[in-house]
Amino acid sequence: MEKRFLNELLRSDQTVFSFKELLLTFKTNDVKSLASKISYYVKKGELHHIRRGLYSKNASYNRFELATKILTPSYISFETVLSAAGIIFQYSSQLSIASYQTRDITCDGRIYSFRTIKPTILTNTLGIEILATYSIASPERAFLDIVYRHKQYHFDNLEPLDWHKVYAILPIYGNNKSMEKRVTMYHDSFKTNLHKLVKTQPS
Repeated sequence: MEKRFLNELLRSDQTVFSFKELLLTFKTNDVKSLASKISYYVKKGELHHIRRGLYSKNASYNRFELATKILTPSYISFETVLSAAGIIFQYSSQLSIASYQTRDITCDGRIYSFRTIKPTILTNTLGIEILATYSIASPERAFLDIVYRHKQYHFDNLEPLDWHKVYAILPIYGNNKSMEKRVTMYHDSFKTNLHKLVKTQPS
């Protein structure tokens, strides 16, 4: 039984497990017995304890997966996505996550920065890639999430954005005229800069 328990976890595609998930996986309501079993494997070094209620196979777990399990519902967004897409150039080891509350949490020396998004937006999957173990915003969705939360924000390079996708996702933020104006402003600025760049190119 003990060996089967560990083997089940090691075969899983998941790298991070919440206590609630483990209860469901092993179809048990015996909280005390499961907690004792997990504690046993943590002490033996065969499971890694990340923080209260969250465990992993080892210390090399997927940070994105952890981020979306600390607070749920949530998805990877904001600077984490835009930096990877080359839309902002400043690198940060801090992970940025859209969630139902604003809160910074440190786990294993890394900061997980959760930022509030309105529930109707948070649970709308348009522009969200739902992977096996976590969800992540497209660059267009992450761009809009930042514009939604910031009246002013400096983007280094808007060229990677697909503006058709930006405008397709925009309605999920509601009848937000102020946000719509900011999106149009960024788009117009991008088109102006692109036009200037084309004009300066040698013929």
